[in-house]
Amino acid sequence: MSKSISPRGVSVVAIVLSVAVMVASALPASAQWGGGQSRWRNILDYPPNFYGSPDSIRVAENVLLYQNDNGGWPKNIDMARQLTDADKARLRETHNQSETIIDNGATWSQIRFLALMHEATGDARFAAAAERGIEFLLAAQYPNGGWPMIYPLRKGYYTHITFNDGAMIGVMDLLRDVAEGKKPLEFVDKDLRERSQQAIDKGLDVILRTQVIVDGEPTVWCAQFDETTLEPAGARTYELVSLSGAESVGIVEYLMGIDQPSPEIKRAIESAVAWFNKVKIEGQAVELVRDPVTHRPIDRVVVADPSAGPLWARFYEIGTNRPMFVGRDGIVHDHLADIEQERRAGYAWLGDWPKKLLDKEYPECQKKWGGE
Repeated sequence: MSKSISPRGVSVVAIVLSVAVMVASALPASAQWGGGQSRWRNILDYPPNFYGSPDSIRVAENVLLYQNDNGGWPKNIDMARQLTDADKARLRETHNQSETIIDNGATWSQIRFLALMHEATGDARFAAAAERGIEFLLAAQYPNGGWPMIYPLRKGYYTHITFNDGAMIGVMDLLRDVAEGKKPLEFVDKDLRERSQQAIDKGLDVILRTQVIVDGEPTVWCAQFDETTLEPAGARTYELVSLSGAESVGIVEYLMGIDQPSPEIKRAIESAVAWFNKVKIEGQAVELVRDPVTHRPIDRVVVADPSAGPLWARFYEIGTNRPMFVGRDGIVHDHLADIEQERRAGYAWLGDWPKKLLDKEYPECQKKWGGE
């Protein structure tokens, strides 16, 4: 739950919202595409008649230009932006110099979009580019089943198995649809489907192996894991080794999407759900502080609110379940107010990420299991 309040002595700062947050923003409900210029952050959420429209074809041509020779795409680029002839010429010269990545929806979102465009237009170029993207994802997978954030590998935390911002789960959701021949990915050939199935089998294995055990009980997952030891790992200075109240939701949802789950998979789901219920934070709400002129969010504060729904922290200390708030200095604090304003405003520290899982998805899953 979030509200807006006026700032008190807070300086105006420029807040750049993450791509992950922008992708999550809802497109206004519409049964039909009414024309206009599309937005990349909503590119997979438009009504069916958008795909194949002149604007969608323009965006798809951009996506082809941005694809690197290894089949992947860079992140944090507005691929729906109108490109000039000079922009396009520059891209043709430099497109292969950017990193290929799965963070913030990169690569797997482009593949899904191109598949929709192939379905709508029949343009074989879109299918071929999507298949090259799938080949990139298969090549990037570690033998143990995990995916790094960046491939070819870049030294640093980028080599960790990356659940952060839904990276690895976005890849596995896509490859599961490929393996099952789901529309609009049914054009993928049999060999690529079979290799996609092998990839998600290995990915499932590493998911089950990395569920963090505390005092003999499975809990949830860290946002990233060491690619060799499979131990929880940190990333940026404010992203320490921890249990994730956000990324773990997507992992559980992926597991619940498995037909005829094994007892091991069911136990992983049930244990994670129990942990979510155990660590929820009640009686508090997050309020957005907005600049009075621009109305942009410039701060976040936590206030007491007995009527608020439950919240979860992004990070919990392993073993104690202590919510962790960390500034760029890497020091752990107990309260959001204790870290610098730039990090309070520029990062999602508290949210209701597991709410839909607990209220709807898990009960429905239990009913399905009861009927097996």
